[in-house]
Amino acid sequence: MLASYAATEKTSRGRRYPEASPANRSEYQRDRDRIIHSAAFRRLEYKTQVFINHEGDLFRTRLTHSIEVAQIARSIARALGLNEDLTEAIALAHDLGHTPFGHSGQDALNECLRDYGGFEHNLQSLRVVDLLEERYAEFPGLNLTFETREGILKHCSPRNARELGELGRRFLEKTQPGLEAQLVNIADEIAYNNHDVDDGLRSGLITLEQLQPVALFARQYDEVMRRYPDIPPRRAIYETIRRMIGQVVTDLIENSRHQIAQAGIKSIEDVRRYPGPLITYTPEVAEKSRELKRFLRQNLYAHERVTRMMGEAIQIVRQLFEAFMKKPALLPDQYQEKLRQPNGVGEQARIIADYIAGMTDRYAMREHARLFGRPGAPAGG
Repeated sequence: MLASYAATEKTSRGRRYPEASPANRSEYQRDRDRIIHSAAFRRLEYKTQVFINHEGDLFRTRLTHSIEVAQIARSIARALGLNEDLTEAIALAHDLGHTPFGHSGQDALNECLRDYGGFEHNLQSLRVVDLLEERYAEFPGLNLTFETREGILKHCSPRNARELGELGRRFLEKTQPGLEAQLVNIADEIAYNNHDVDDGLRSGLITLEQLQPVALFARQYDEVMRRYPDIPPRRAIYETIRRMIGQVVTDLIENSRHQIAQAGIKSIEDVRRYPGPLITYTPEVAEKSRELKRFLRQNLYAHERVTRMMGEAIQIVRQLFEAFMKKPALLPDQYQEKLRQPNGVGEQARIIADYIAGMTDRYAMREHARLFGRPGAPAGG
């Protein structure tokens, strides 16, 4: 049932450490299952998407966002004849390396590591699945397939790519990842663009009136109100967002199918050699999607309440990093053990970053309170 250009076990580049094939599931199902059972995946429940976890029970977290990305991506993969199991594995793993407090936490940690190679959450997600998860007797990490790891690594500098061997080669040779990886990259954008509208309206930080000039929203909302004039407000928003997702997903499927056919793609190697991505919107919908993203950046992510909250989060991350660098004895035993192995200050900084990046929002606040004697969030994480 798969298209000739889909990823398959026969064309897989395998795992870093050889393993016997699973008896009752595919290799990519095994990847998905290992991701779901990982500690890093569970911690996503208490990591910020836009709103810090304790602000409300109904706002999305990194975990619910990852599940929504997987649902959207699987639907598109099925329509295009791509490998659904691989698509789902990539989607569920794509944020495993994200810091507490969303992008603000990432920016803060990147600044802390400025002299030690910086910090980027896609690389950290790869580090989580390749090294930091400690669950199996015969290898470090989760030992995922090349194709899942390829999909996790969306971006990579040439310097880092050179250190990643085969996985980093496409960034140096300017080739493309498989279609499943390309698909998850856009499904991620579809999920956060549309669901951040929902959370923003729920929070009251953006309004329906502000959204009226945004073409993707306005067209669907106006149609909902025309057809259902007496619909309750929350149901009107849900129906609108459902239709927004449907519009961009349909466009993506139809345009990608056209692009693949026009390019004469017959195999996954054809995909890799093609000079650009093949999973794309039409230019019209791509511009509407950019317009929605600009609106959210200006009106939600830059809202005074969000920036104030994230300013506090940045301080927490910075102060934790500085405290652990100054006094590594404050770290948990397992991290102190890693620091006892021969390494320089750069490796010390990276190990401390691993610890902080793995924290949930509330655990980071709790650790900060422990070290600095200030009120923190409830224990957990």
